[in-house]
Amino acid sequence: MEKIAFIFPGQGAQYPGMGKDFYEGQPVAHQMFQLAQEVTGLDMVKLCFTENEQLNITEYTQIAMLAVEVAILKVVEEKGIRPTVTAGLSLGEYGALIASGILAPADGFRLIRQRGILMQEAVPTGGAMAAVIGLDNEIVKAGIDKVGSDQGIVTIANYNCPGQVVITGDEVAVAAAMEVLVGMGARKCIPLKVSGPFHSPLMSEAGQKLHEVLGRIPLGEIRIPYIANVTADYVADIKAVPQLLAQQVSASVKWQQTIERMIADGITTLIEIGPGKTLSGFIRKINREVKTINVENMSDIAKLG
Repeated sequence: MEKIAFIFPGQGAQYPGMGKDFYEGQPVAHQMFQLAQEVTGLDMVKLCFTENEQLNITEYTQIAMLAVEVAILKVVEEKGIRPTVTAGLSLGEYGALIASGILAPADGFRLIRQRGILMQEAVPTGGAMAAVIGLDNEIVKAGIDKVGSDQGIVTIANYNCPGQVVITGDEVAVAAAMEVLVGMGARKCIPLKVSGPFHSPLMSEAGQKLHEVLGRIPLGEIRIPYIANVTADYVADIKAVPQLLAQQVSASVKWQQTIERMIADGITTLIEIGPGKTLSGFIRKINREVKTINVENMSDIAKLG
C-alpha cells in the first residue's frame, strides 16, 4: 500500500516565474496568491513572477516561497491526494504546518512574513554559510570543533543528506572550518550566497522575537502528523509548536534524519511541493528505493495519477 509524504523546500529554490501557471490556470491557487497579498500588503504577482531584486532578499523570499507552496498544495489537495505525514526544510516547515492543519493559510502567510523580516533584521555583519561535500556528519562535527572560539561561532546549519552538510556562523570561523574540513578529506566546501548565518546561535534573537509573534497566532489541531526540523520527530502536542519554530531559526535542521524517520515508518512516496528539485536530490542520496515526485509546474500534476 502506498504511503505518501508531502515535503516543502526552503530558501534557495526560488526563481522568477515560480507558480505562475498555477496562478493563471487554477482558481484555488489564484486565491492563495491573492490571500498572501491581502495579508502582507505585498504585490505577490510582481514578486513571484517578474525579474526583481527583492525575490532573493530573505524578508521577501520567505513569503514568496510559501505563497507558491500553498498555492500548489491546494491544487494537489483538490485532486484528493492526502499524505500520511508532512515536513518541510526550514521555511518549508510552514508549508508542512499548513498541510497538517495546524496553521490556516492566512496565519501562515502572516507568520512567515514576520519571520522573514525578523531574520533579515537580526543578520549580524560578517556571517556566512558553506556547504561541505563528501564527509560524514560526525567528521564535520569533529572538524568544526577544532576551530577556536576566538575565531567566532561555527555550527552545523543543515544535515541535508549523506555527504552534504551545511555549516554556519561567523565569517572568520566558517572560513577556518572550511580549511580544516578540506584537510580532513572534504571533497569541496562551497560558500553559499546567503544574506546571513541562518540556523546558527547568531540568529537566536530573531527566534525569541518570533516566539512572541507565535503567541498571537491561533493554532489548529494536528490533522496530519508532521515532523519538526529541530527534533526530526513527530509533534504530538500542539503547545510545543511555538517553541519548536522559535528554536528552528537558530538550531540545526535535521533533514536527513527527518526523511530517514519517514522511510522507517513506511513512507513509499515523497511528493515535493514547490519550486525546484532540491529535496528530491537529497532523498536520492538518502535512499534510492523511495519514490519522489516533484510538483512545481501544472504539467507535474499528471504524475500524481
